[in-house]
Amino acid sequence: MNYIFYFLIVISIIAGAINGRLPNVVNAILSGAELSVKVAFSLIGIMAFWLGMMKIAKQCGLIEIIAKLIKPVTKRLFNEIPEDSPAIGDIAMSFSANAFGLTNAATPIGIKAMEELQKHNKDKTSASNAMCMFLAMNTAGFQLVPATVIAILIGIGYKNPTSIIAPTLLVTAIAFISAIILAKIFQKFWKPQYIKSHCSMEREEPIGKQSGYKNSEEDSD
Repeated sequence: MNYIFYFLIVISIIAGAINGRLPNVVNAILSGAELSVKVAFSLIGIMAFWLGMMKIAKQCGLIEIIAKLIKPVTKRLFNEIPEDSPAIGDIAMSFSANAFGLTNAATPIGIKAMEELQKHNKDKTSASNAMCMFLAMNTAGFQLVPATVIAILIGIGYKNPTSIIAPTLLVTAIAFISAIILAKIFQKFWKPQYIKSHCSMEREEPIGKQSGYKNSEEDSD
């Protein structure tokens, strides 16, 4: 990404020099740098507010309540993982952060959820269906309130920043539903990857030993 931006800046400077508009390019660079600082500072307040709200929600148990409320949904979407897995709470937190447009805050939460999902993954070298589903949901990024976008629009002086809410809700809802449907369709082509419970492993091991013992007796006969 750094190389891409560097390439664009160099091309802009060369094009400005060829067309005799190099002063305009320099002025655009300086004004853009100043605007980026203003936008960054405008993001601090709203990001701090929502991150604080997420922290309070986690400590007061609201995230657990949300996890229980969406449990019927997560049970169907992530049917490979146990219902009492800590990943369910992390998925609920990540979904809440994305719903309020806190993409930066959702990133560390999403990483933690992926780590929990990896614990239930049988093949550690490839992603499970649950991990692919979670990635698809996060990539679609369903948003009720695009807080980050609103903060940017406020930073650049947009007169009606809340007008973006309805189009964002519509577009992200369509993308979110489409991602879930496609993930479910592709899950039909890959076998589930999950670690079997300890009890089932204990039941399977004696059966294997008994069959091996019978085979050995038959061979000896």
